[in-house]
Formats: sequence, C-alpha cells, structure tokens
Amino acid sequence: MRVAVVGVTGMVGNVMLEVLAEHNFPVTELIPVASEKSVGKKITFKGTEHTVIGLQQAVSLKPDIALFSAGASVSKEWAPKFAQVGTTVVDNSSAWRMDETKKLIIPEINADVLTKDDKIIANPNCSTIQMLVALAPLQKKYGIKRVVVSTYQSITGTGVKAVRQLENEYKGEKGEMAYHYQIHRNAIPHCDVFEENGYTKEEMKLVRETKKILRDDSIAVTATAVRIPVVGGHSEAVNVELKSEFDINEVRALLAQSAGIKVQDNTDTNTYPMPLYAHGKDDVFVGRIRRDESQPNTLNLWVVADNLRKGAATNTIQIAEYLIAHKLLIL
Repeated sequence: MRVAVVGVTGMVGNVMLEVLAEHNFPVTELIPVASEKSVGKKITFKGTEHTVIGLQQAVSLKPDIALFSAGASVSKEWAPKFAQVGTTVVDNSSAWRMDETKKLIIPEINADVLTKDDKIIANPNCSTIQMLVALAPLQKKYGIKRVVVSTYQSITGTGVKAVRQLENEYKGEKGEMAYHYQIHRNAIPHCDVFEENGYTKEEMKLVRETKKILRDDSIAVTATAVRIPVVGGHSEAVNVELKSEFDINEVRALLAQSAGIKVQDNTDTNTYPMPLYAHGKDDVFVGRIRRDESQPNTLNLWVVADNLRKGAATNTIQIAEYLIAHKLLIL
C-alpha cells in the first residue's frame, strides 16, 4: 500500500501522519508530498525519516492512494493527474465537493455509494462533518425538516498563520495577521469570504453539503459561522426541526449508540462537550440535548469535534480505510 500525503508539511498533513500511525493504516511506503518550497525537507513517520518530494515526482511513483490537503487550486490541477495513473485520491479541499460527478463522503453516513470507479473522492467541510455525524441518525429515524446552526470555530481551521496571530496577540507582539481583526479576546462572525447573498462560503458549505450528503434537497438549512480564539476544535449550536414527534430519552439513546458519536450530557455533573476535551480525539461529542420548547418536534444540540481530526484528517483516512475494507482500491 503506497500512500502519498499531499500537503504533508501543513497542519492537516501533520495530523494525517499522526492518524495514519495511530490507526495502524497499512502503509508499506509513505510518499510525503508538498509544494516546491518544501521539497527536500525531512518529516518523520513511525520513527523513520522521509524526504518531501514534489507533485510531479509523486505522480510518476503511481501511489495506490493519495490523501490531499493542499488547497483547492492544487487539488483541481493535480488530483486528475494522480487519478490518470490509477491512484485513488481522497481530497480534503473544497475543489470537488459540489461536483456532481464526485462523491462527498462521511463514512458513518454514505460510504455505501463508493465504487471502484471513484478515483477522486471529496472530504466534506469540517463543520459539516461533525454536524451531520450527529444529525444523520435523527434523519434516519424521524426525518429532518429544518436546521439552524451557529458555529464557534477554532483558529486552526484557518491554518498555522492564524495560530501564530493568536500567539503573538497573547504576548502583545505585532506580527502577520490571518484575520482582518485581532482574534485574542474577540469573536469574528466571518469565516471564509462573503458570497453575494451576504452569507460566507463557510456558511453556504453547511447548506449545500448537508443536502448532498443526506441526499435530501428538501432539508432547509441556515447557518452563522463565527471564528473564536480556541485551538482544540469547532463547536456548534444546532437547532433541528424533525418531521415527527420524538422522546428526548430515545433521542439520547439513539445518539449514544450511533457510530462516531460520544454523548456527554449530564447537567447534574456539568458534563457537556467542549473543545478542550475534544482536542486530539476522533469522535464527535454531543450534549445539551434538549427539546426546543418554542415550537413542535424541534431539538437543540451542542456538537463539538476536533476540526483537524474528524473534521479533516481522520475522516479522510476513514474513507481510505473503507475503500480497503470493501476492496474498492485497484492495486
């Protein structure tokens, strides 16, 4: 199993290496790939040092699978080149998510649509992944009519530049800015660029990707995405209107037994999900499970996950694990 990690020197690339090792992914040869400025750098995987190579050389090596986290422009140009030599690409960027010819996959929900012919597979946006892991069991049992979500997103979703900005601001030092404003002691209601409708791209990803992954264009979704000075993961306040009546204890039990979810929901002991505890973990944590008393058939949930793991690296690798387990890789 020859595995290329494209964007290996970035934040998600680093986490991909960690998750590959932790999951004992069957790597017989690791091919670390990055931009030209990083070629020749050394990275360590499972105690062995590897030299980073460029994209063209990586294509010529014809890896069995390529895990991409190098941005949409790189994916648009290079994913098809890998696919042409027989490599199966799992891409973590926004490049292919809404392409009608590409599958958008969260393994717990819709990996069953994958086939051997899928050579470029899209990984959803981090905030979409954690929300839908929590909502998919509810959709299956009760049906979903409408979702209102407000996100409280970690600076790690922006990248290392944002982490440096926060660290500089903690110290009171001037430095390169990832955001228009300071993030220390602040909340910025602006994730990604604004679209013509006044929503940001991040907000519209939640709308569009939900419909595609849950295979239901009738689900109404509206979102507000906010960047906060947190490192450990994204948090979401999710209000979901179901199509049928529910019992709150039944909902709690349903979520607790669903794949990829850990319920943390005990008000007596102040137990609820927080990014501090989600950091470094693969699960989606759900708590504050309660009925919306303002209208019928409606729930409130608090959903937290490490955006670099389940929101990016882990989900990408779980897709690859599914391909291997179901013999969908042509080796």
